[in-house]
Amino acid sequence: MPQITRRRFVKTMGAGGLVAAAPFISSRVRGQSSPNETVNHAVVGTGGQGSGHCRRFNSAKNCQLTAVCDLDPERLDKSVKGFPNEARIKKYTDYRKLLEDQSIDSITIATCDHWHTPVALAAILAGKHVYVEKPCSHNVHEANLLVDAARKHNKCVQHGTQRRSSGDDIAGIQALNDGVIGKVLAAKAIDHQLRKPIGRAPVSDPPPGVNYDLWLGPAPKHAFTKNRWHYNWHWFWDYGCGDLANDGIHQLDVAVWGFGGGYPDWVVATGGQYFYDDDHETPDTQTIVFEYSRGQIIYEMRLWTPYGLEGHDNGTVFYGTDGKMDFGRRGVIATLNDGEIKTITGSSDNITDNFIAAVRANDRSMLNAPIEKGAVSANLCHLGNIGTRLGGLKLRYDPESRRVTNHAEANNLLRREYRKGYELAFSGA
Repeated sequence: MPQITRRRFVKTMGAGGLVAAAPFISSRVRGQSSPNETVNHAVVGTGGQGSGHCRRFNSAKNCQLTAVCDLDPERLDKSVKGFPNEARIKKYTDYRKLLEDQSIDSITIATCDHWHTPVALAAILAGKHVYVEKPCSHNVHEANLLVDAARKHNKCVQHGTQRRSSGDDIAGIQALNDGVIGKVLAAKAIDHQLRKPIGRAPVSDPPPGVNYDLWLGPAPKHAFTKNRWHYNWHWFWDYGCGDLANDGIHQLDVAVWGFGGGYPDWVVATGGQYFYDDDHETPDTQTIVFEYSRGQIIYEMRLWTPYGLEGHDNGTVFYGTDGKMDFGRRGVIATLNDGEIKTITGSSDNITDNFIAAVRANDRSMLNAPIEKGAVSANLCHLGNIGTRLGGLKLRYDPESRRVTNHAEANNLLRREYRKGYELAFSGA
């Protein structure tokens, strides 16, 4: 592929004024070393997840929050209110202006799903290290581009599947590999919870001060409704990927981790809406089987089942010839066939500190949840959604050709069309 020239960079960043705030980033800046002392971090998207990032990065050792960005001025002000350094934190309503600041070393992306990859790619080209919330992408093609861009530009790109930085989970996976429950033949990733209906929202004006066209970005134009706004955007295919890639990705990621990583031979998906009768587009019920040569990962999603009904919250269960192992919010517990119960613990860690350490060392290999691993879990979510949307299919995905080899129509959903002016900043390795 050709190098990213100034002309090509400007063109791919967009037209119609999209690049007015995004000057050419020189190769010197793109390849700059990470800081030796304090990491200057910015957060793009200051909703629930983003506000949490603001707090964690601002209080983390060897890091300071220097900028925040959000299209909603109300959220933007609220995200850093009361911080000791509030007056020194810059505020932006356009991420492109933020990326001009060469003093920023790294950014969090906690926007709507359909903006994750576009912002991440632009940030990488601007010389920033990236922490991108799950799912890293809105589709398979975008996740693959993120892997390519991180490698090409040697940037730390951490995926927001934070269980990979949990000391207990790390110890649990090691115990699986050591054979504590024998040979593992199956795993179940469970996403069940009660998510109430959202009703039907009429067309209305966007909130005051919000650039709604920029919020839509690469997505098709659609009139504003409150159900397509804060959080409920998850349930519309133009902006989100359903709960499979919202919450279920955490459970699925642990299952893939325990299975040694990599893509399965087949993805068998089915599901639909059996509970909702409202503006939801994404499923409330899904069952997906990921078939590997060594066994199966089964994903179960029910958005109408309270936690207490089945006695546990979301989690991942591994089934071996000598017992089972549960990974969840209550820890990692192995139950052996003879009745013995083992609680597995490990040294505490967190994904924020891991990311900061990798950025300071400018060493991608230090990341616990690098984009190479995050892209696999995100893409499995996307493939599961594709199979479900097409009426229940068995798909074979080839990670080398990056194509579904047994169903032509499925390939049409591996990527999306981008509105003029909102094309991706990076087109491949």
